[in-house]
Amino acid sequence: MLWHKTIGSGPDLVLLHGWGFSADIFESLVERYKAEYRITVVDLPGHGRSEDVTGGIGEWCNAIIPLLPKNATLLGSSLGGLLAIKIASMHSIKNLILVGASPSLTNHKHWQYGMDVEIFKRFAEDLQNNYAKTLKRFISLQTKNKTLMRSLFETIEKYPPSSNALAQGLSMLLETDFQQLFKSLNMPKYAILGELDKLVPRKTATWYETNGAQTTLLRTGHLPFLEEEFSLPDNV
Repeated sequence: MLWHKTIGSGPDLVLLHGWGFSADIFESLVERYKAEYRITVVDLPGHGRSEDVTGGIGEWCNAIIPLLPKNATLLGSSLGGLLAIKIASMHSIKNLILVGASPSLTNHKHWQYGMDVEIFKRFAEDLQNNYAKTLKRFISLQTKNKTLMRSLFETIEKYPPSSNALAQGLSMLLETDFQQLFKSLNMPKYAILGELDKLVPRKTATWYETNGAQTTLLRTGHLPFLEEEFSLPDNV
């Protein structure tokens, strides 16, 4: 079973982090909302304190689903957003919230709302070659909160992902296209994006808006939930 923790009281909210991180990336968000929600955080397979799970995105989702409380709101950041879309098609959830996430990260013939494949591959190569240095540099571009930054740096050093998990996550990010799957979901859907995000361009908001998601653009980078202006949708 994957490492997970539940804290707080209120409606159930489950948080899925992105590639290379651990659930500790949500620490400041949990502190802000634990009086309003019962929050479950999960370390993805091979990340943080969780062991590897053999297979691809389906197998990862199968490992996460048993941890979900009944009628929970599911929030996914980046790679966690792809997992959240897939889980929402496999399991009953109350709301789906995607933060700095896209149904298809890189551009291809049928998707022009993403980033250039070669640019992403260079970032991915840096991450695989020097995990800690690359993620620390990435974090430093997402927030100017020095205290938060130091805390996240400590987490990066303490809980490096397995090489297998990094390879699995990279494959998911490069190969997954959930456009049609997202369109088929009938629960309330929300997208919260950063105008300054280099991985999920702001034009992705247009696609979300035309495909049934209540969409918010914040003056942030790829991790909007690190900033004070981030807030959960009022009606979840």
